[in-house]
Amino acid sequence: MKRFRTRAIIFSLIVFAMIMSSCAGEKGILPVQLDGIGTDRQGEKIEDHLEDSNTGEVELIPRDVLFADPVRTSPSISPDGTKLAYRLFEDGYDTILVRHLDQDKEDTVVQQPDTPGNYRFFWAGDNKHILILQDYLGDENYHLYASNTETGRIKDLTPYKDVQAMVIGTSIKRPDEVLVALNRDNPANHDVYRVTISSGSLELLERNPGNIQGWMIDDRGHVRGALTTKADGGSDLLVRDNKNGEWRTLISWDYESSNNSAPLGFTRDGRSMLILDSRESNTGRLIRVDTRTGETTVLVEDPQYDVYEVLIDDETYEVQAASFIKERKEWVFFNADTEKAFETISKLNDGDVFFISGSEDDRIWLLAFTSDDEPLSYYIYNSEEDVGTHLFDELPELKDYTLAKTEPISFESRDGLTINGYITFPPGSKRQNLPMILNVHGGPWSRDTWGFDSEVQWMANRGYAVLQLNFRGSSGYGKDFLNAGNKEWGGKMHDDLIDGVNWAIEKGYADPDRIGIYGGSYGGYAALVGASFTPDVFACAVDLFGPSNLVTLLESIPPYWTPILDNYYKRVGNLETEKEFLESRSPLFQVDQIRIPILIAQGGNDPRVKQSESDQIVKAMEEHNLDVRYLLFPKAGHGFSSPDDRITFYTAAEKFLAEHLGGRWQE
Repeated sequence: MKRFRTRAIIFSLIVFAMIMSSCAGEKGILPVQLDGIGTDRQGEKIEDHLEDSNTGEVELIPRDVLFADPVRTSPSISPDGTKLAYRLFEDGYDTILVRHLDQDKEDTVVQQPDTPGNYRFFWAGDNKHILILQDYLGDENYHLYASNTETGRIKDLTPYKDVQAMVIGTSIKRPDEVLVALNRDNPANHDVYRVTISSGSLELLERNPGNIQGWMIDDRGHVRGALTTKADGGSDLLVRDNKNGEWRTLISWDYESSNNSAPLGFTRDGRSMLILDSRESNTGRLIRVDTRTGETTVLVEDPQYDVYEVLIDDETYEVQAASFIKERKEWVFFNADTEKAFETISKLNDGDVFFISGSEDDRIWLLAFTSDDEPLSYYIYNSEEDVGTHLFDELPELKDYTLAKTEPISFESRDGLTINGYITFPPGSKRQNLPMILNVHGGPWSRDTWGFDSEVQWMANRGYAVLQLNFRGSSGYGKDFLNAGNKEWGGKMHDDLIDGVNWAIEKGYADPDRIGIYGGSYGGYAALVGASFTPDVFACAVDLFGPSNLVTLLESIPPYWTPILDNYYKRVGNLETEKEFLESRSPLFQVDQIRIPILIAQGGNDPRVKQSESDQIVKAMEEHNLDVRYLLFPKAGHGFSSPDDRITFYTAAEKFLAEHLGGRWQE
């Protein structure tokens, strides 16, 4: 049985999509990504619960349980399969520990950077170093650290001020090295460097000419692929036959195909690449392309959904399985051994499985399961014995409480598009005439999925129905649906949200006088749009890190997003030629239409949506004597990494929502 690895899907617009996504927390896995209002495919299932629901309220879940740091999270297996690293949150400390799986000894504490910030970590190929990417208080200028688990020493491999490090990859054949991209010489461009872990030496390998947004390496650790941006908003995939060869264009994507197309990596022999491609398809399908002849083979596709996750055998580099996120995750298998392994794995947990990492000897796999009414749960699977073992849950205290179920829905928008989403009802209450929160996802080029969400559980536990919609412009549903959102910020994208609210009202689920709109990042913008463009629909709005002026948003993007600015112009609006249009879609210029109270939260260190975006609309509302409450978190970035900040915000938001929607709140 071969080991699986989830290959990172490097979308041509990965940074572009990230800019408006909330970073409140990581789950360990990164995604790649009907018949009239009032009708949905799950209608009968939802209606079945109406008569069976109890009218009694369930126990109030404390905020410090719902929004606590996970007790244990982010497990990672060493390449030799003998050690497990994971994060432990205890007594106010965030610690990386290493457990020796074949030895009966205490876990080893890993030395970490002494500066506060967001971080993630992974094993180096030498089985003794933990590599840590960490920024400073959410500024996203990540440094790469190497922590020696044997000596306890740590070194900053990229000790440069105001420089962002992005890991390109490691190679089994070069265990003492890691390839990183650094914007050290030009803030707008990331060049490629080889870092030697043991010595800390840095060697420049490739200079970015100014249009490259991503680099790829082959099995030998040689840079042989590059993703470039074009003036029309599209992208080109460049390849070369060896590390010193001439670059040539293998595939060219226009901007309409670029957001659900991406290179995944080279095959073992280096002659072919696995790629997500939607040039001749509406959806991102998985193909194999011969880099010398251009010969293309379609491996798997779906007419409605983009490929989400690809599992590749580490020894042969052959595709083992691929997934699609539909209402839930669905898998397609490429061989009998893989399908048999999934039969065992699927019995471990009722949730949807994600593959994290595995050992080089194909023996140990790490899995994560997400479920709507249980916290994220981790398992180890032994492929030789075909046995899985539970490791730990992220928030074990939640096991003592009644959590809500989330169900998929769909309806038809006013102009005929199918809008998919999810609805969560408060447990223990009838599903009629409820106060409801429209919880809008960030991105907007991302999507909501089925699975555990502390925020949704918090809302449902407080007595609210929670509506999550994958409005046009959301990813995962093919390029036609995504491109239907082009230049529709505050336009048809918002119409879809209003159509969803009307759907819930017509179903009888939502009380039309007690509906709130809530969201982070793009969702925060949508909340401001809801308050200013359609104030009669909502009773209140909550905006986290949302832009208020699309002109100043585009003017203030970080320099390293400059290569994707043309794509912004295509999808949001052109800063040079469409300033009036951008202003017409900006809540700041519609402040006089606001008639509902708004709660605004902002990180003072946010590099994506600057503090000025919140400052300016708060000032304008105060000048109009409007009800606005402003929470500024000076040490936060684009999300809440600090538990104190999280609890402060959710305490204020809970009271605010209860005041205006009538839900429960914890004193």
